[in-house]
Amino acid sequence: MDSAGQADINLNSPNKGQLPDFMIDVPVGPGVAAQTPAVEQGLTEAEEEELRTELAKVEEEIITLRQVLSAKERHCGELKRRLGLSALGELKQNLSKSWHDVQVSNAYVKTSEKLGEWNEKVTQSDLYKKTQETLSQAGQKTSAALSTMGSAISRKLGDMRAHPFSHSFRITPLAGLGNPWESERGTGGCCPSGII
Repeated sequence: MDSAGQADINLNSPNKGQLPDFMIDVPVGPGVAAQTPAVEQGLTEAEEEELRTELAKVEEEIITLRQVLSAKERHCGELKRRLGLSALGELKQNLSKSWHDVQVSNAYVKTSEKLGEWNEKVTQSDLYKKTQETLSQAGQKTSAALSTMGSAISRKLGDMRAHPFSHSFRITPLAGLGNPWESERGTGGCCPSGII
């Protein structure tokens, strides 16, 4: 609302739809104004009639403006539809523009510069270099240990497979009548033969 006490008609305003302070206690409705005695407000009958006429004109203007706004919104929607613009496309465009605005803002630029300076100082420090070297060595040793362990497990499994005793535990999925728990010996049951 402006200082003159008139309603803010800016549709993007956070005060949109709010009444001026002097209108908050004014009763609203077609029959309400007739019920409020003009004598209590210190108005003459002529002043009251003039105010009622002005009120009726303002209410008519409000209705007309709402109709015009509705027609403009429909026309805008039709134009966007014909141009192939969608709400999602507009949202993407708005977000992209907003992100660009943030990136070129002084605060973002200064923060980026400061973070770049800190990054440079940190990566050039002896502590960072030692930590990086230690972590690199630890990664190499862990990789070598896991590789050695994997090779040992593979070798053990190969040895077990080559041992004649392991054949009694082997499961053949399609042996017999398709029972996956039936062993090579064909005994069937809930477990491979030789386990129980």
